[in-house]
Formats: sequence, C-alpha cells, structure tokens
Amino acid sequence: MSQCAFPEDAAESELPDGCGLLHTSRKYLKLKNFEEEIRAHRDLDGFLDRASIILNETATSLDDVLRAMLVRLVHKPDNTESDCNLDLLMAVLFTDAGTPMEGKVHLLSDTIQGVTATVTGVQYQQSWLCIICTSKSLLKRHVCISRLVRPQNWGENCCEVRFVILVLAPPKMKSTKTATEVGRTFATMFLDITFRQKLLKTRTEEEFKEALVHQRQLLTMMDQGLTPSLKHYSISSIYIPKSHQPLQQKDFFPVGKGIREDFARRFPVYPLDFTDGIIGKNKAVGKFITTTLFLYFACLLPTIAFGSLNDEITYGAIDVQKTIAGQSIGSLLYALFSGQPLVVLLTTAPLALYTHVIRGICDDYDLDFNTFYAWTGLWNSFFLALYALFNFSLIMSLFKRSTEEIIALFISMTFVLDAVKGMVKIFQKYYGTSHGNHNADHISVLSLLGLGTSLNTSFHTALNTSLLANPPELTSVSSRSAEHSSRETAVLSLLIMLGTLWLSYTLYQFKKSPYLHPYMREILSDCALPISVLTFSVISSYGFQEINMSKFRYNPSERLFKIAEMQSLSLGAIGSAMGLGFLLSMLFFIEQNLVAALANAPENRLVKGTAYHWDLLLVAIINTGLSLFGMPWIHAAYPHSPLHVRALAVVEERVENGHIYETIVNVWETRLTTLGASILVGFSLLLLPLPLQWIPKPVLYGLFLYIALTSIDANQLFERMALLLKDQASYPPTHYIRRVPQRKIHYFTGLQVLQLLLLCAFGMSPLPYMKMIFPLIMMVMIPIRYKLLPRIIEAKYLDAMDAEH
Repeated sequence: MSQCAFPEDAAESELPDGCGLLHTSRKYLKLKNFEEEIRAHRDLDGFLDRASIILNETATSLDDVLRAMLVRLVHKPDNTESDCNLDLLMAVLFTDAGTPMEGKVHLLSDTIQGVTATVTGVQYQQSWLCIICTSKSLLKRHVCISRLVRPQNWGENCCEVRFVILVLAPPKMKSTKTATEVGRTFATMFLDITFRQKLLKTRTEEEFKEALVHQRQLLTMMDQGLTPSLKHYSISSIYIPKSHQPLQQKDFFPVGKGIREDFARRFPVYPLDFTDGIIGKNKAVGKFITTTLFLYFACLLPTIAFGSLNDEITYGAIDVQKTIAGQSIGSLLYALFSGQPLVVLLTTAPLALYTHVIRGICDDYDLDFNTFYAWTGLWNSFFLALYALFNFSLIMSLFKRSTEEIIALFISMTFVLDAVKGMVKIFQKYYGTSHGNHNADHISVLSLLGLGTSLNTSFHTALNTSLLANPPELTSVSSRSAEHSSRETAVLSLLIMLGTLWLSYTLYQFKKSPYLHPYMREILSDCALPISVLTFSVISSYGFQEINMSKFRYNPSERLFKIAEMQSLSLGAIGSAMGLGFLLSMLFFIEQNLVAALANAPENRLVKGTAYHWDLLLVAIINTGLSLFGMPWIHAAYPHSPLHVRALAVVEERVENGHIYETIVNVWETRLTTLGASILVGFSLLLLPLPLQWIPKPVLYGLFLYIALTSIDANQLFERMALLLKDQASYPPTHYIRRVPQRKIHYFTGLQVLQLLLLCAFGMSPLPYMKMIFPLIMMVMIPIRYKLLPRIIEAKYLDAMDAEH
C-alpha cells in the first residue's frame, strides 16, 4: 500500500479541523523468483554481509521500533552515510511529512504485505510488515529486520505484528536494485508461515541468518516443485521453463507430415483472412489501406532498384519490367495461397549476386543465359520441395532468438552501409572533382557487387552504380555547366537523403505526440513511408529542376513472357546448374524460414498458426514459374515482413518501474494488404518510365536508413549494446536484467558482436564466391550457440537471455 501526503491547502478549507485528503494506491507485486532472478540471491547476500538484526525489540509503538532500527543502521561500524539525518528519515517514512499541522495523519507511506484471496475477500498476513523508503540523503541500500518481543497492534491490517523489515535506498538506482525490488525479495521469504515460526525460535543472529539461507534454498527448488507452504501463495507467479526435446530422425517422417499439419492448422481460418477487420464490429479498413500503401512503396522501390541492376548485369535479359511483373505475380500468388500471408516476398541482394554468377558462367562457357538461369531455378525449386516434404523446416527450431537477432541486426547494418556507400560515391563523383568524371559510371559489375552486402537486404550497393549514371539527355551538357552543378548535386543529394529519413521517421513517431486526434496520428504514422518518398521526390524533381539528379536505369522489354528453351543445354551444363541450385536452395531455405520465424515471434501475438512447410513448398512452386519465364526469384524479405506485422498491430504503451515500453495487443492477420500491394505493383508497369523515373536515388538512400532505423526497435542485441552507454539507473526492467548478472550480459553481448563480425566478414566480402557460401556460415552459428557458448557462459543464463519474456 502506498499513501501520499495531504495537499498544502487542506487546512485552508472550511471543513472541520483535522479533515483532509489522503491518496491511497495499491499494486500487486509478483513474488521474487529465486530460481531465475539473480538479484534475489544478491540482495540476501548483501544483507548477510552487513546484517542489521534486532532480535528482541521491547518497544511497543511503531515510531519507537522504527527509530531503534534507524539508530542500528546509522551506528553500524561500516556505515558510510555521514550525512544521514535520523529525523529526516523518520519523517519520510510517514504520510505527514510536510503536511499542515492541522491535518496530519500519521500513517506509513509505502509498505509491502502478504495477502490471500478468499471467498469472503482479501486477508492480510498481519504478523509481519515490510516498510520501504527512498531518500536523497542515502548513498547505498540498507536493510534492517526487527523481531518484536510481543505482537503489537498498530492499526488496520497490522494487529499482531512480530516482524518489521525496513528497506532504505537512494532514489536513483538500477531497476533491479530499487527499494521496492529489495523489499520484494524479503517479503517473498516472509510470506511462508513456516519460515516465520522458525525465525521466532532463533536465539542468536547466526541462527537467524541460517534460517534465511535455508529459506533461500527452499525457494530455489523450483525444478523439483514448490514447497507446500508456498503453493498457496505463489503458484501464479512462478515461471517453470519448458523442456525442449532434441530433434530425432523420426521427426522428419512420414513424408509430407508437416504440410498436412499446416493445412489442418490454417485452412479452417482461411476465410477469416479476408473478412477480419472488414466484417463485424471491430473494423480496421483505414489501417488496411495505410498498410497497403506502405507495402506498395516498400516493395516497389527495391523492385525497381534490382530491376535496374539485373538489366545491367544480364545485358537486358532481366530488366525492370520483368522484375516488376515477377514481383507482382509471385507476391499475388503467395498472398492468396500461403499459410503465413503477413510474410512479404521480394527479390534481394543475394539473388542478384547469384544472377551475376550465372551470367559470368554463361559468358565463359558460351551457354544460353535464359536456359541456364531456368535450370538453376528449377533445381532450386526441386530441393526446396524436398525440404518441405521431409519436414526440414524443423531444423530452424535450433536457431535461438539470439542467433536470429544477430542476423537481423546484420541486415539492418547493411541498409545503413548501402546508404552511406551510395552517398560517398555521389560525393566522389560530383564533389571531389572539378569536372564530371563520367568514366566513373562504367565501373565493372563485379566490383560493384563487392561493395554490396549479402543477406536479405532489399537494396544493394550495386544499385548505386546502376542508378548513378544519369540519362543521356541529362549528361549532355557543357563541361563548364557540369563543373558548376556537380557540387550542388552532391549537397542536394545529401539533403534529400537526410530529409527523407527525417520526415519518414518523424511521421513514424508522430503517434506518440500529443498533437491532432489519435486516429489522425495513427494514419500519419502508418503513411510515413509513402508521404516522405512522394514529398522529396517532388521537391527534387520540381523544386530543383536546374540541378541534375540521377535516375534509375530503364530499358523496355521486347517480350515480357517468353519461356526458356530447356532442351538446349547439355547434361554437363544441367549438372552444373544443379550445384548452383543446391547452394541457392540453402539460401532460400534459411531466409524463408528465418524471416517467417521473426514475423511469428511470440511478442507479435499472432493467433492463426504457422505454416513453414507449406509456405516453403509454395515458394518453390512460385519460383519454378519465375525461372521458366526468366524473371527474378523471390523469397521472404527482412525487415519488410516484421514491419508489415507491426503496421497491422494494435500497440499499447505501458509503464513498468518508471520505464515506458510498447507492447502488441493484437495483430490483424489479413491477406488483403499483401493482395492490394501486389496488384498495385503490377499496375506500376503502366507508370514506366515516367513518373517512376522521377524518384531520385537519394530518396532511396533515405529509405534505406528509415528501414534500418525502424527495424532495430525491438532488437534485443541492439538494446543490450546500448546498455554499455547507459547509466545503470536507466536500465529497463527486462527479463534478462532480472535473471542474469550484469557482467554475464555484457559477456554474451560481446560474443554476439564477434558472431556479427564473422557474418560481416563473409557477407560483405568483395569476392562473390565467398558470398555464395554465406548460408553455410549462418548454419555454423548453430553449433557455436549450442557447443561453444555454454563453455563460456552458464547454460541457464544463455537460456534466460534467449527467452521471450
């Protein structure tokens, strides 16, 4: 129970003397989990080292008892509180501190008591009382326990007090070291009546301490079950970890078992994917529209970027039109028939890399590109179908949360790196020379891919050069005018990129501001991406027409749908395509399942179930068609898929121990947003080359930064890296802060950073063939997590940091 003082003007009212207002606030506290919360043991160890125990207190009034406890704390030999004022500490313990003399009510301000819910109401445990207090005059935490000689009656709910626990602490403390948290530790111990009876029989301080240690041992015996004396009080607050059985050979049989289970789980709710939010009381049409617009821009821009890149590296065999058509058709089929429609499919940087390698092989051995590309895609789809039929997606359960977040943070880093590299190249071209160095436009594709990144980034640094070259009509200017406008182009590009980032992220955070109606704030937040892209595209194209801004590469296709001549390859070439298809299938398998797992994270509260096996088979079927028609392959994209889930989520802000955090209440699990975005992407074929070519590449770079910034919001690895720069008093009360020692947290974070650097070494290598084995590096992280890390950090701490809550 927490009570505060009267208002200062209480005495000025015309009410009878002594009347005033008293604010009472009660809050339920969870029992301290001695098995998982590391601070429980450290609180008790700290008390035992500097024990302040009064065994036979003869005072009868509450004030006398508390003053005797304060005197014991102040006069301890190891006391460092030189400025401690007894009268001031006594005053802050009660509600009448600072109140008018006429209206004083002498009650304790902040207490913790044990309660039991019964049919007739709430019963208080009246034999003990925990009093907590914070004071700026204190430098460290103090605990004193007093055992009274006889039970004392101190008013309502305190009729037979035998034990008083006093906890003092400074106001600014780490969230797990506050007075409330220390009080929760001792209150949990005193909740057991058997323990209190044992304390009554102790005769010395040593016996008292031994009883405390024994009680701690009982409270930590969670794996063997709760002790009978605690079952009545603590059953709802104890967390018992579930045991996970290791995968066995029988789990992968019978063939197709996972697909059948996916169908049984998802098919009954298939109609609801079209009606939820549209029919019924709770409608979300507005959110569906804004999310569709977000997805449209988030999918269209990387599609154009990779279409331009593929046009360059395949000499027009795969161009912007084919990329947009493949994106629209593939994502439309996935939206209609997938088991997890919130997952977004895109063509990505690694797929452009494989396309480049195939082009090089075809040039070296005089093979038809379209045919060899189709055979590679067919072998990829064949292996993916085998993975789905033999339930290989179960292997992804070996990826712990920490491993997934390493890969996710790596992807976010590549977005930032791509944007920075792109802007550096612009400045090298336009700002670092006194004249336009147009020869720089003809950098080889191989070196461009070397600058890029390799995982599921929707944009690639190679895009920088495919977009860097201005259209011929823009570059045909005199050398003097080129010299005059070069620096302006560089500076304007930087401003456009930063402006796009600023506007998009400001609007994204606008829902937290106090301005406008909440519904309008939510709309502006959901439409942050399209608004910023359109705004700065118009500013760049119309506001600064005299400054040349580069546009993406576009060459119209002669035939959009043309099936490859599959019979034209030799058996040896088909065998080579099988090897490439196998490596490609590993990339598809890992990324498809990993992104789906991130989208289905427990904190997202999705309720309709997963369909990993069926979705993998569906991706194989979709890419079979794309391969035959010479269109870019597609698979699940990060961070687009988790951002799609977030866009459809109903989010609430909650406060815990003074820390504000967001939590997802529910998510609208619908197919309509991905359907709408896919159709809009298809209609964008009618917008080529204009007005789509009016979108300058600095806007795309700003988009990179925005996606990177929003994707790290819930990344636990990034949060723990930020702890190194924070004051301990600002640490959030997360599950790992409570359960794991601070040093172990930092050790684990450092080991994750080393794994991240390993990913960067291969994923950002300038050698394309090193990037091709990148999926193997991701698989290596499994034995690192299960075999190497437990040798450095205890398994229980690793499991706690990998837990969801």
